[in-house]
Amino acid sequence: MSEKSCCAWSNDWRSMMKFYYSPGACSIGIHFLLEELAVPYEAVRIAIKDGEQFKPDYVGLNPKSKVPALARDDGSVLTEFAAIAHWLAYSFPEKGLAPSGLENGVRAIEIMDYAVATIHMQGFSRLFRPAKFAPSEADHAWVQDMGREIVTKAFGVVSESFGDNRFILGDRLSMADSSLFYVLFWALDRQKLDLPRNVADYYARLRDRPSSRKVFHDEGIVFA
Repeated sequence: MSEKSCCAWSNDWRSMMKFYYSPGACSIGIHFLLEELAVPYEAVRIAIKDGEQFKPDYVGLNPKSKVPALARDDGSVLTEFAAIAHWLAYSFPEKGLAPSGLENGVRAIEIMDYAVATIHMQGFSRLFRPAKFAPSEADHAWVQDMGREIVTKAFGVVSESFGDNRFILGDRLSMADSSLFYVLFWALDRQKLDLPRNVADYYARLRDRPSSRKVFHDEGIVFA
């Protein structure tokens, strides 16, 4: 894309984004990021528990039949958590959520990949859907124990890399925090796991932000 067409395009597309999510799913991390960016977007609910991700209209938009997805006004659709987070953060550099420099950039990708590929896909997938890993119901508790062990170990790694930082890359919130936001929501609010203190305190700070409170409200998530 030429510099001219890029600049002309960027003047118009920002108010036209459509964000596809399912309440409480991993998409809540992108929802959090959108609210932190404070940019215009339309949220479109896809009820995964009702199978709406397999309906023709959504499959036509996203053949992967999952969330999150982000539709841009040029007709293109972004899928996959890290790709969407990266595009959003770097498309709105004035918001300060794009890591500065190569080292911080690759560390952000490293964190997001670990959250999605390991904590989510290897750990929580076993906790939430053990039948995908063992058809026999007698084995489901064993699968869930394995998932819990993966998650717990992973957050131990996060704790060690986190240190005394206020956010995962230092003193400023970044796109990387959005991925930990959703897996920590699952770990602490859904599963009530016992996690390292610095990690639990970090999530408490994220959870107390106006953006997260709005996201929980908008997704209909109520805490006892």
